[in-house]
Amino acid sequence: MIRAELDQTFMETKRNKQLWEIISNTMKEKGYNRSAEQCKCKWKNLVTRYKGCETMEAEAMRQQFPFYNELQAIFTDRMQRMLWAEAEGGGGGGGGGGSSNNKKKAAVQVSSDEEEEEESELGGDSQQKIKKKRIKKVKRMENSSSDSNNLKRLKGILEEFMRQQMQMEAQWMEAFEARENDRRLKELEWRQTMEALENQRILMEQRWRESEEQRRIRDEARADKRDALITALLNKLSRQDHQ
Repeated sequence: MIRAELDQTFMETKRNKQLWEIISNTMKEKGYNRSAEQCKCKWKNLVTRYKGCETMEAEAMRQQFPFYNELQAIFTDRMQRMLWAEAEGGGGGGGGGGSSNNKKKAAVQVSSDEEEEEESELGGDSQQKIKKKRIKKVKRMENSSSDSNNLKRLKGILEEFMRQQMQMEAQWMEAFEARENDRRLKELEWRQTMEALENQRILMEQRWRESEEQRRIRDEARADKRDALITALLNKLSRQDHQ
């Protein structure tokens, strides 16, 4: 979440070591003692796992990488900012050379997010080599993408990507709702079954109590008859002895 809040700053800044320090300090304020290097490595691992989940099914993706939706939201917001930047830059009419260059640089900046983080760790000579390669890369893009057709094609690709992402999200939500409804139905069936079993148990217990009560009454009646017969027999024997 902290990295997402600073994503636009990461895209606009080549030296992001201080940004990772900010993230580390914010984590410490929330009770998580993590260094800037640990935060940076964690982000790289999350991005790598996110890229590995792009070809997975929704269920497998959610099991393998539970933070997919959060990473997808970050990159979706990043692309929306690119589209808005293109739309604003395209409104300059024929004199849009400067805005076209800015858009190309922004595209390079987004695509080389991880490369810039690695560059900050290299020595001076390595940084100069990487800077020269990046400048050549920017010039090649500017020379090869000078007309508006390439911009339209790029915008079309981004819009298609956004459409696919929204479609995947809709499919995932649909599958999630279907599973949730199935779970609710099964839970309702289970509750009804448990309730029926409980009612059956109560009924059987009531019948058992009634049967026990009837047996007790019969036993008491038989005992009373037996006592009466014994008493009568004893009285009869007693009278015979007196005679």
